[in-house]
Amino acid sequence: QVQVVESGGGLVQAGGSLRLSCTVSGLAFDAYVMGWFRQAPGKEREGVSCINWSGRTTYYADSVKGRFTISRDNAKNTLYLQMNSLKPEDTAMYYCAAKRYWNVNDVFEISEVNYWGQGTQVTVSS
Repeated sequence: QVQVVESGGGLVQAGGSLRLSCTVSGLAFDAYVMGWFRQAPGKEREGVSCINWSGRTTYYADSVKGRFTISRDNAKNTLYLQMNSLKPEDTAMYYCAAKRYWNVNDVFEISEVNYWGQGTQVTVSS
C-alpha cells in the first residue's frame, strides 16, 4: 500500500520560511518524479515545483522561482520544499505528488500524477 505523507506546514508571517517534507512508502521512490502542488480556497490546484528521479533536474512555477527550493533524499524516500520569503498569496494547502514520467511539455499535468498526499496547510499572514 502506497502512503504519501506531508508535514511541516503551519502559520508564518510574510517574509518568513517553512520547510515541507513528504515521506513516501510502498513504492520505488527513486523511480518516480516528485512534485509539490498547492490549492487555495476557491482556486484550482496548481503546480509549484517538480524534481526528477535523480534530483538533478528541477522545475519551478514562475510565482515561486527564486524563493522556493525543491530537493529529495532517495535514501530516505523523502521529498522537501524549502520555502523562503513567503507571501500571503502562498497561502494554500500543499500537496505532495508522485508521477512516473517527466512531461517536457507540461511537467505539472495533474492527470499524470499517480499518487497524492493528504496535504499540509500553509498560511502566511500579512
